[in-house]
Amino acid sequence: MEITKFLKHNYRHFNAAALIDAAEAYKAHVESGKKMMITMAGAMSTAELGISMAEMIRQDKVQIISCTGANLEEDLMNLVAHSHYRRVPNYRDLTPEQEWELLEKGLNRVTDTCIPEEEAFRRLQKHIFKIWKDAEDKGERYFPHEFMYKMIQSGVLEEYYEIDPKDSWMLAAAEKNLPMVVPGWEDSTMGNIFASYCVKGELKPSTMKSGIEYMTFLADYYKKNAGTEGIGFFQIGGGIAGDFPICVVPMLYQDLEYTDVPFWSYFCQISDSTTSYGSYSGAVPNEKITWGKLDIKTPKFIVESDATIVAPLMFAIILGQ
Repeated sequence: MEITKFLKHNYRHFNAAALIDAAEAYKAHVESGKKMMITMAGAMSTAELGISMAEMIRQDKVQIISCTGANLEEDLMNLVAHSHYRRVPNYRDLTPEQEWELLEKGLNRVTDTCIPEEEAFRRLQKHIFKIWKDAEDKGERYFPHEFMYKMIQSGVLEEYYEIDPKDSWMLAAAEKNLPMVVPGWEDSTMGNIFASYCVKGELKPSTMKSGIEYMTFLADYYKKNAGTEGIGFFQIGGGIAGDFPICVVPMLYQDLEYTDVPFWSYFCQISDSTTSYGSYSGAVPNEKITWGKLDIKTPKFIVESDATIVAPLMFAIILGQ
């Protein structure tokens, strides 16, 4: 427990102390038998959160995930095209002309990391299209993450693996068939590609289950798994990955009038978004009480810092490292 020992000795105040408190409360939550949802915004997969996230999945420290379509696909892109990625340490200094040069080379930049179009996007595309088409021909419909699971489980990607498979959170999730919601999946590369096939008449939009169906799935999941005490909510970043699933509790209580539904029983958000100018992602946890998402007694934490730094450290504490 060298990492935990170091953190507890040095992280005693301010955001550092909030990190420790939130991690300890997370650990107590799952050890008491309650379930936890982790939500991932932005491009955490390209930040290689999978290195620590995969172990969280393997050790049953998370029972359901909400993530952006980008996180869903970019973990697999990193898995099959890692050696073709290009890091740009001086990304803050790039001119528009240098950005254009990256585009012409098929390198799409995410902060300091460029994803190679041919080796990443197109490598997945040729395999996932066949899985989409086969399902459509059989009259079958699935969620975006279920199609990704099918591609992983088919073994077609194994010849391309360029990182240790244990560092891919999607492989770990597919192995457990971990429940997932991917709100706004259309706003992703694979979502755009699927839409392009629909425009060309090669696929039907109905083959892909929708965001409304994700919400109805989540409503059923929460009812069956919340018990009397609720499920925990660990939010990495802001945006739709967190905003979408947290609403399921007020929907169940207020719109469906299920008065026995418990609130989320733990809440932590790692975010550097400010609370000014109506920033929903930067809203303090107490604001969520007024929306029927959190109880007065729900343990609430916010760590105002960079999630790429904070999340792996918190996971280390939770995993006893």
